[in-house]
Order: sequence, then structure tokens, then C-alpha cells
Amino acid sequence: MAIIDAQVHIWEKGTPTVLHLERSYLADEAVRGMDEAGVDGAVLHPPNWDPDSNELAVEAAKAYPGRFAILGNFPLNDPASRALVPTWKQRPGMLGLRFYFSAPEKRNWPLDGTIDWLWPAAEKAGLPVALLADHWIPKLGEVAARHPGLKLIVDHMGAERIFKGGAAAFSSMKDLTALAKYPNVAVKLTGGPFYADDAYPFRSLHAPYRALYDAFGPRRLFWGTDITKMPCSWKQCVTHFQEIDWIPAADKKLIMGDAICEWIGWKR
Repeated sequence: MAIIDAQVHIWEKGTPTVLHLERSYLADEAVRGMDEAGVDGAVLHPPNWDPDSNELAVEAAKAYPGRFAILGNFPLNDPASRALVPTWKQRPGMLGLRFYFSAPEKRNWPLDGTIDWLWPAAEKAGLPVALLADHWIPKLGEVAARHPGLKLIVDHMGAERIFKGGAAAFSSMKDLTALAKYPNVAVKLTGGPFYADDAYPFRSLHAPYRALYDAFGPRRLFWGTDITKMPCSWKQCVTHFQEIDWIPAADKKLIMGDAICEWIGWKR
């Protein structure tokens, strides 16, 4: 079984958000950690705090063939960014896009029309788009309905990033599982241990995992870590999910690697 981590950040400069390591984290270190944990590949998400992180990710994909794919980004409020979409996948390793809206000045962009141009452009270009959509999940359903050819990925199970425990962290679960009716919406099971309110093997995560598994099925769920903010080792992130006894082995194979590769078109 190929194990593919659906979300990893690498960066060299800038100030990471308080949830992440307070230092640089480069491809060499990521590969060492992946090797120790038995992780075969990872989807890189260049973080906004390093303005050169897209280029860093491209260099990582070139240096480690088959180990990294990239969901990159660009300034969504810059009209010049629109010209980048049609040729985005021509860059080494680039297979799609990923955006988040945590900064106060960006928080309303998904709701006020600022990024409405992105949806038809990405759909036409065949670019999957991953999104931190914790505060606007119902709106994402409208996008999915209007653009059925656009593959969308909800980050981190739609969790509220500052909370731990099911009732608080996964308060949007009902809205998220409602999106399962759109075949172009998938969910990353990333960051799980960060949201758990118990120790390894994080059995408190079984309830949100089960709700999403029942709603989306194994072809639209993608295991991963967001390793630079995990409270445990990469290996434990792998084994806590491998040891879930109610997910059949064939479905684990999909969730832990094959499904994300198929969704973003990563031919490793």
C-alpha cells in the first residue's frame, strides 16, 4: 500500500502561524521523517508566510521525483493572478491549488465575491482546489453545485482550528457531511491528532472519521498529517489510522494514498 500524506508544508523563511514549528522546515527533513514513518509521498501546500514557498516546493518536487506533488497558490485579489491559471500545471509538481483565509482581511473573500472568478477558471483548467473552509462550508456547496467539473477538497475535516474535542472542533460536521451529495467534493482527514482531546491512539477521532466515511466513502477521503503542527510523531499519525478496525483494508488503501492521487491526477 502506497501511503501518501495529503498535506505537508515546507518553508525556509517567514514567521509560521503559532500552530506550527517556530523554525524553517525543508524538504530534506520532511523526506527523512517520511522515510522513518513509512510514508511514500506527500502533497505539499506552500504556506503564505514564506513568499517563496511555491518555488521551494517546485525545487523539492524536482529533487525528489515521485515523493512530492504540489497544490500551490497565488494572490487571489491580484488581477494578474488570473493569467496564471491556464498554465499552472506546467510547473514541475504542480497539480492544483490550495487557499486559506485565516487573516482578518481575507476572511470574507469566499463570501463577498472577491474569489468568485477562481471557480470557473479552475474548472476550465482542470485544477483541483483545496480550501480551509471552516467558516463557509455551506457556501462551498453552492460553488460545487454551480461548477460540477471543479474538484474541491475541504481541508482538515472542516474543523475549527483553535479547538480540541468532537463537540467543539467538529461543530460543522453536519454542514460538511451535507456536501457529500456533490460528487465533486472530497475531504482531507488531515490534522486529526491536533484536534483530539485524548492521547494516542486518538480514539476520540473515530466519531468524526466514521461520520465522514459513511457520508463520502473511501474514494473522497484523504488521510494526511499537517505534520509541522502535530502533537505526535509522523509514525503515530500513520499507525493510529492503520489500526482502525472498522475500515476495511481495501478502503484504507484508498484513503491513505490511492484516492488523493486519483483525485488530483498524481501519476507517481
